[in-house]
Amino acid sequence: MAVPLIQQYRVARYIMGKKLARQEKYPLVLMLEPLFQCNLACAGCGKIDQPKDVLKQRMSVDDALAAVDECGAPMVSIPGGEPLIHKEMPQIIQGIVARKKFVYLCTNALLMKKKMDQYEPSPYFTWSVHLDGLKERHDESVCQEGVFEKAVEAIEMARDRGFRVTINCTLFDGEVPEEVADFFDYVTDLGVEGITVSPGYSYEHAPRQDVFLGRSTSKNLFRNIFRAGRERGSDWKLNHSSLFLDFLAGNETYQCTPWSNVTYNVFGWQKPCYLLVDEGYEKTFKGLMENTEWDKYGVGRNPKCDNCMAHCGYEGTAVEDTFAHPLKALKVMLKGPRLSGDFAEELPIVYGDRAEATATRIPISAIGRRETGAARDSAR
Repeated sequence: MAVPLIQQYRVARYIMGKKLARQEKYPLVLMLEPLFQCNLACAGCGKIDQPKDVLKQRMSVDDALAAVDECGAPMVSIPGGEPLIHKEMPQIIQGIVARKKFVYLCTNALLMKKKMDQYEPSPYFTWSVHLDGLKERHDESVCQEGVFEKAVEAIEMARDRGFRVTINCTLFDGEVPEEVADFFDYVTDLGVEGITVSPGYSYEHAPRQDVFLGRSTSKNLFRNIFRAGRERGSDWKLNHSSLFLDFLAGNETYQCTPWSNVTYNVFGWQKPCYLLVDEGYEKTFKGLMENTEWDKYGVGRNPKCDNCMAHCGYEGTAVEDTFAHPLKALKVMLKGPRLSGDFAEELPIVYGDRAEATATRIPISAIGRRETGAARDSAR
């Protein structure tokens, strides 16, 4: 059995166990942030806007592994900051692998070649390299020249040494679908195991706010990307469920499942998700699950969530839908997402002065932050 299939089997077994136990809320992924410090300052990042004393903080190995045990999710994603800055990251990875959890170490790859000897290939360990496009586009996104070439060199080294390698790609406003398709073709030829892709979330603390996508812009972009790939006959290994891809193409009406990707960082368990950074913290995972007012978050429920289509919130929803409607998921997997016709109806807005949209059915896509050509041009 190939490694990805082993992982799918283990995750499916975990989900079935939760369903048999009739547990409604459970995480699929632990987002473990061992530090906020980074060696880049990307325009769309909302994680590094912290005081200097916070940027110096490091999560201990014991605290990291205790969070893995307390949460119990079968997969662990380690973003940051830049995790490879953390001197004890090899020990954290070793501890997670020893627990037979599937761990993705997210990195911009600037330190990857230098640090690679500290890690060993394993079915449970994957380098998740951040690339947002080909050379010019990626270097623009991370606000530093030469990063793309260093990342590609690190990917090739890791592949030669037998590591699992995936790409983590965030798409921002102003993307050209054909160029994104070129990028997906390129990294597929590099031999990466999969591509994780998501629309950029509009962090309140990001240095620039003109780079983020609105919902209808996101859906049109993904339809055009998928269309380009279909016309080329490309064989992209997108690291997502078929129904999440269908959602990105505007064919599913999904609500966010924030507890599917819980976050633990130097402050504790972050409420309600990885992306919302000002909603408070809990000391324990149990406290996070029991004390978070989950119904106050999600599309139409909270203005901070209106334009979010990120995989950390909606992949869990798509997985639940896959288990509920396996034939629908299989059909989309075999045929691909629908790329024409109307979008699926949006959920109504039920907060504040816009609660009247419940009656008038004003779609959330109508209030997207970056829907105009002028805004797209300004981000280029």
